[in-house]
Amino acid sequence: MVTRIMRHEWRLLGADRTLWVVVPLLAAIIGYGVYNGALWVRFQEQTLRAAGEEEAGRHARAKAEIAEIERRGKQVQPFLDPRSAAVASGRAGVRYAAMPPAPLAALAVGQSDLYPYYFKVTRQSRQTFVSNDEIENPANLLSGRFDLAFVIIYLYPLLILALAYNLLSAEREQGTLAMMLSQPVALRTVALGKAGARALVVLLVAVGFSLAGFLLVGADLARGDVWWRLLLWVAVVALYGAFWFALAVAVNAWGKSSASNALMLAGLWLLFVLLVPSLLNVAVTAAYPVPSRVEMIQATRRASAEATARGSQVMARYFEDHPELAGDGAPDFNDFYTRSLALQEETERLVGPVTDYFDRQVLGQQVLVDRFRFLSPAVVTQAALNDLAGTSAERYRHFLSQVGAYHQSWKAYFAPRIVSKASLRPEDYDRAPAFAFREEPAAAVAARASVGGAGLLVATLLVAAAAVAALRRYRLA
Repeated sequence: MVTRIMRHEWRLLGADRTLWVVVPLLAAIIGYGVYNGALWVRFQEQTLRAAGEEEAGRHARAKAEIAEIERRGKQVQPFLDPRSAAVASGRAGVRYAAMPPAPLAALAVGQSDLYPYYFKVTRQSRQTFVSNDEIENPANLLSGRFDLAFVIIYLYPLLILALAYNLLSAEREQGTLAMMLSQPVALRTVALGKAGARALVVLLVAVGFSLAGFLLVGADLARGDVWWRLLLWVAVVALYGAFWFALAVAVNAWGKSSASNALMLAGLWLLFVLLVPSLLNVAVTAAYPVPSRVEMIQATRRASAEATARGSQVMARYFEDHPELAGDGAPDFNDFYTRSLALQEETERLVGPVTDYFDRQVLGQQVLVDRFRFLSPAVVTQAALNDLAGTSAERYRHFLSQVGAYHQSWKAYFAPRIVSKASLRPEDYDRAPAFAFREEPAAAVAARASVGGAGLLVATLLVAAAAVAALRRYRLA
């Protein structure tokens, strides 16, 4: 009986001109969202490619200059000598640490336009290169980028509500619902068939055009982690749509007029998509306020001034902590680059509590959002889509942890050469540590997205149970 009702609904939908206007419009919006996301991913890839070319060219010039100096005995200034480990580790030989876009990055920009995705790692303190961001229009960052995730979160529910707000009320107002129920069919079967037909149409449009756009922008389907991400993406989108259909059925089950249903569903859309996320944002900001960038800069300057004022003490402590750098003889405390190493390490130690507090506050905000995200299906869906697209805050923190470890290995490679005033050879540039980004474990990403999907499923089942209970008390008159 459900399939028969669904076939009847498909014929009615096919005869409705509104659907033939809405579907192409939604397809165009989805296409633009995917295209806009693909433009951002292409910009990132071009930027990383240009950074790699700049790094390779700079290394080639430094090694060629070393060969020319040794061949001709050319004199160069100490601050420009590519054979100097200090020059190589701070300017001539520095390398980039980059996080490439994930396979589904074109579908959800997420927070990738807020967080830097590459750093120029030097021997200086971590704050000097981590805090350097690209210049971007603050208004653009505030409004965010239009992508497929935006369409799914905000516009996809509106299409569902436009098709389902009068599932039962229209039949009741036209007097055909009583005639239909005079047949051996239950009201919940009618509601399920009508909602199922519309849900299938909407899901095919949303998922079909999304995948088509993803393929048209040149997605690399050969990557091993594409398919399971796509499957989870489709599952999350389907569950998000199922929640809104269940909500529409529950509102229809109250027996109100179509106008009342539309008004009530519009209010619920505002509540779940706009109001609850905004209130949650205000709550987490108030609970875990983050220090401003100006405070961090001031703390860094104060730490640097304090370390400089205690120069001799800092030098002594530095070689106490790193006795392997002293070698056989007494270290030269007056050497500029040696003092610079010690001062930078002391500055980083003094600024450490400030940066740790900043990280704890940001992490506290994220934990609070994760804890209360199930108050809004929009927040749950956005988090899951960002995880699957590789544009979440978790992936960025994973990247930062790798950058910190790489920075330590970079300093460990050059510090002994700086203290001993070793003269670098061209092959020393090639032996310097290189950064290789390691993706998050697939199980961790899938687990986070699955938890969000499970939350959507539970919410859908609860709303559906309420709808079934209300349908039992439904009055035809």
